[in-house]
Amino acid sequence: EYVCACVCLFMTLLSCSSSCCMSSEITLKRHLLERYKTITERECHSFSLYVFLLLSLSEQTVVLLPRSPSPSKHYFPIPLDSLEEEFRLRLADDGKLFREEFNSLPCGFGCGTFEEASREENREKNRYPNILPCNLFCTLGDFWRMVWEQKSATIVMLTNTRERKEEKCYQYWPEQGCWIYGCVRVALEDVTVLVDYTVRKFCHAADGCRTPRLVTQLHFTSWPDFGVPLSPIGMLKFLKKVKTVNPAHAGPIIVHCSAGVGRTGTFIVIDAMMDMMHAEARMDVFGFVSRIRKQRCQLIQTDMQYSFIYQALLEHNLYGDTELDIASLEGHLHKLHNTHTQMDRVGLEEEFRKLTNVRIMKENMRTGNLPANMRKNRVLQIIPYDFNRVILSMKRGQEFTDYINASFIDGYRQKDYFIATQAPLAHTVQDFWRMVWEWKCHSIVMLTELKEREQEKCVRYWPAEGSVSFGEYVLELKRDTLCETFSIRDMLLSYASEKQTRLVRQFHFHGWPEIGIPSDGKGMIDIIAAVQKQQQQSGNNPIVVHCSAGAGRTGTFIALSNILERVKAEGLLDVFQTVKSLRTQRPHMVQTVEQYDFCYRVVQDFVDIYSDYANFK
Repeated sequence: EYVCACVCLFMTLLSCSSSCCMSSEITLKRHLLERYKTITERECHSFSLYVFLLLSLSEQTVVLLPRSPSPSKHYFPIPLDSLEEEFRLRLADDGKLFREEFNSLPCGFGCGTFEEASREENREKNRYPNILPCNLFCTLGDFWRMVWEQKSATIVMLTNTRERKEEKCYQYWPEQGCWIYGCVRVALEDVTVLVDYTVRKFCHAADGCRTPRLVTQLHFTSWPDFGVPLSPIGMLKFLKKVKTVNPAHAGPIIVHCSAGVGRTGTFIVIDAMMDMMHAEARMDVFGFVSRIRKQRCQLIQTDMQYSFIYQALLEHNLYGDTELDIASLEGHLHKLHNTHTQMDRVGLEEEFRKLTNVRIMKENMRTGNLPANMRKNRVLQIIPYDFNRVILSMKRGQEFTDYINASFIDGYRQKDYFIATQAPLAHTVQDFWRMVWEWKCHSIVMLTELKEREQEKCVRYWPAEGSVSFGEYVLELKRDTLCETFSIRDMLLSYASEKQTRLVRQFHFHGWPEIGIPSDGKGMIDIIAAVQKQQQQSGNNPIVVHCSAGAGRTGTFIALSNILERVKAEGLLDVFQTVKSLRTQRPHMVQTVEQYDFCYRVVQDFVDIYSDYANFK
């Protein structure tokens, strides 16, 4: 009967909205909202959809999907030794059990009153009328007053200011200098931009207070516009940073997204359950979400967010904290290489074996496996994923000309900082240079010789001297310089259709033997430094990196670039998670245990040779 009543009211409002006055429309909406606040938990499932549709006629609301109430079930805490099995059970059948468990959660309405949030003077302070008590322009002063009064030292932001061309959060901080928000002065002190998040440090002080306080905002920027992050690795790193930054004596950590329920709830639940895992060797996601929904309704908006919580907790349980500081690297290497018994499962091989848990997502390789594109792949096991493949412009009148076997790969500070690709084939050289041109690449790193062990590994895609044409692209060799372990070739790339010329620099590494790995790390350290210097001079467009198949040596180079960049910036490294992250972006990155070990060895060589980092910077 509630559904029928709501449908009738909804249709009535639609039919008379053009003739009725605005005040009567608002009155009707208020009446329905008040009725909504008093409905029982059982009624909530069928009633909510229609009320929210009604409210959305003139006010932006959070879309809360209609839920089919599941039979009353009790979900018990999960022991950690059963977590992987429980996760797989829930994930089966397209996540059917995850949806059932999520739909069994209490909505959270009816647990308290909304009197203060519903007052006329407070209505404009609510970003979404159906999520009562994230930042609106008119609430900036209130927000900073809350930070000051609660003595909070850390703000966690989980949305971008705009997503899908919609404002999600008003920018409540100054880009530079000092701004005043209500009674609080806020000055930006420092900004650090990393690939998954940005760290901003502010000094703030209320009127009449001479002693400012430091507050750190950690802004997670890798949450996609739709759904959840592909991998929980970035979120777990972010969460660890939040815990590290927040002082023990500080007030509550302030967490917000846009509405303050979906991503906010996801972050809070992951944090709380990790603490529970450490304290009790078990976790209780269902029970915890049920409790916190009594404190703020609708925390965790979707079953995808609910499933992501389990995924993040499983990741943490399986692999733990693999981060090291530089001071402990030597001891960790000794431990990896000196296992005493066959039962010792902390050795290098065991650490590398865990990387096989990264599933190769064949269902996301459709484009590369199309019959028209198969001959463009050098190795059929290494196909780019559709979600991050490099897309070329389609040639007019020619289908399937937007494909090249190449993947965008994240750097330490920047998304899509690298392009990992295979060595060009004779019939893909023009596509290779088309990619370099269209994506404005100025640096190419080559990690193979043209032939190794009497087998072709790469066709010559540059002139030995003078100029050479590849379709509409003309390449002129200007300089070929041999350094200790690599060559630097400066070339001018011209494109006839645009009548432009660009400088492209190729770094050809000769220090990789045909079998195994380089004997020391200095050559790799030197070429990484040379590439970074070139990037600083030419702009940070993607760096093209290739070996033969574009996975083993290519992955090792990119992993080391990211690892060494972090060592310089933070004095920390995480070889395992760095390689694991690469494998979620392109299959088989860092192919062998020897290449994996080489990553550790190079970092140790870097520390030994450049302990002051001066020569590297």
